[in-house]
Amino acid sequence: MFVNKWLSTIVSCAALALTACGGQSSGTAPAANAEAGGSSASAPASGKVLRVAMNAEFAPFESLDAQQKIEGFDVDLMNAMAKAGGFQVEFQHKPWDSLFPALAQGDVDVVMSAVTITDDRKETMDFSEPYYQINQVVLVAPGKKVANINDVRSLSKVGAVTGHTGDFAAQKIFGATSETIARFKTLPLMLKEVENGGVDAGISDSAVVANYVKNNEGKGFTMVQVPDFTVEHYGIAVRKGNQELLNRLNAALKQVRDSGEYKQIESKYFAQ
Repeated sequence: MFVNKWLSTIVSCAALALTACGGQSSGTAPAANAEAGGSSASAPASGKVLRVAMNAEFAPFESLDAQQKIEGFDVDLMNAMAKAGGFQVEFQHKPWDSLFPALAQGDVDVVMSAVTITDDRKETMDFSEPYYQINQVVLVAPGKKVANINDVRSLSKVGAVTGHTGDFAAQKIFGATSETIARFKTLPLMLKEVENGGVDAGISDSAVVANYVKNNEGKGFTMVQVPDFTVEHYGIAVRKGNQELLNRLNAALKQVRDSGEYKQIESKYFAQ
């Protein structure tokens, strides 16, 4: 599900990084949370249910469809893992800034929402094996030219989503308190400002930006990989020390990869 072939010709931005909560519950809870707009895999006989928290504002990884149900790459991958691992899942759409507290308080078992694995996050939660690779890119508004990091520094306003790794990347470029950085609560809000010309560019995850450019062909957006941004990996977050759940998730992820189903899900959502 990588977008390296896109990154050689276009310039992108986007911001992301999320985390999850751990733990595992058992019982006969429903496989989907209708109120939260969830969807789920068919229920295995074990009856074990994992409460999976997402911020469904980060297409194509997770978003809400017309019926307010959560859909996307992360949803399909977790459903495939549930089937392979013999457990049920219940998806919950939550605000970005509530995901970590929900994890810490035990309100959910897993956070799977395009969460970048970082050393800081690993201090308070554990992560599965990486399941997706991205890097931060700059999405440039029509009429703007950005080819390198110096071009980015010359822009007047650059958007980022608060708390996402795109925000951290922007801080490295401009400084944590720079007025050049325009922070937004959600990715859709930031993308809309790039589209409207409210900011010159936006920084976010490569796969998300590539998806946006693909769905807005002909509007003049450009996306280019900036060499100064390092490669990142997404992981599924669980509560610190929950090794049993971590082992279950890693085993299920491996089964989905080995069976070839991972590549099928990848090709459904990402530009090749």
